[in-house]
This record gives sequence, structure tokens and C-alpha cells, in this order.
Amino acid sequence: MQADWYFDFVSPYAYLQLMDFKRLPDSLAIRYRPVLFAGLLDHWGQRGPAEIPAKRRQTYRQCQWLADRAGVPFKFPSVHPFNPLRPLRLCIALGTEPAVIGGIFEFIFAEGRDIQSDGDWKTLAARLGIGDADALVSQPEVKSALRTNTDEAIRRGVFGVPTFIVGEELFWGSDMTDMLLDYLADPQLFSRGEMARIGSLPMGVERD
Repeated sequence: MQADWYFDFVSPYAYLQLMDFKRLPDSLAIRYRPVLFAGLLDHWGQRGPAEIPAKRRQTYRQCQWLADRAGVPFKFPSVHPFNPLRPLRLCIALGTEPAVIGGIFEFIFAEGRDIQSDGDWKTLAARLGIGDADALVSQPEVKSALRTNTDEAIRRGVFGVPTFIVGEELFWGSDMTDMLLDYLADPQLFSRGEMARIGSLPMGVERD
């Protein structure tokens, strides 16, 4: 079976879910899809959790709590949110390889490095064996690929990160890993009983 995983390096939840990939079946083929989270928010008219002060504080605390409970190395960078364009494009320029993705996520959220800092950016590039990372991320085809990924995610209904898509089913958030596992074990999970009924539940009121 195949799944697409949409992520942005700005998301600590994407890092936490990635650290939990060991629970996924070996038979699941994952296609990694870096996207610009801000582009998703703009399209759907949403605010990110870091844009609401009380939600930002709770989000950061929850991420630290989740990481501590799971025994996952975790440290927020000195500034968050940050501009993720350079690491997203770097990931694409290097072939969107799992080892590169993991290395970038760990640099940001395990070591707490500031990806916007020129010094840390150069350190990351050196670790990945790159001489001129800025030249790599400036390539038109790399920029275009990130836009294409983001547009594709929007077309498929992705509204946040991280999101898995299996077939036509979306699983948004790091806390959806268990539900994804249940669906992989039982692909008819959503077509029976209450799951089927709530899938087309009518709305009783809509806000302007």
C-alpha cells in the first residue's frame, strides 16, 4: 500500500510523527511531500496555532510534553515560527530523501537550531555535504517543485501538517497515527456504521 506524507519543517508535530514512523508497517510505501504550511493556511483562510497567543503557548507545551513522554529528543529553536522556505527547498534539491528529511528535522527540533541563522544554515549544509546551499535552493525548478507540491496538497484537501493520505482518506496530525494504523489494517473502517453516517453528516448552521 502507498501513502503520501505532507509535511513542513516548521511543524514540531511533523517531527514528532516522523519519530514515530517505526510503528508503521514495512509494507507501507511512503512518498514524502514537502509543502509550505503557510500556503495551506492562506488557501483555507485559517490561522496557524502559533498565531493565536494562548494556543501558541499550549501548543509548545504539548509538543514538549509529548516528546518527553515518548522519549524523543526535543528542543524548540530560539525562534518559532520561522521561515521554512530554505530547508523545504533544500530537501527537494537533495531528492526528498528520508535521511535528509530526518536530518533537517532533528537539526531544528532535536538540537533547537535556528534555521534562519546564517551560521546554523551553513552548519546544516556542511553536515549534508553541501558547499553552496543557497545556490541549490535558488534553482527555479526547486522553487517550482515546492509550489507544485503545495498546490497538489490543496487539491487533495490537505489543510494542515503533518497529513497522511492513503487513497482518498486524510489523516491529519501526529495524533492520527493510531487511526491510520487501524485503517491500514481495515480499509473498510470508514464505510460501516457510525463512521459511514458521520462522513456525510449535514451542517445545522454555518458562519458567514
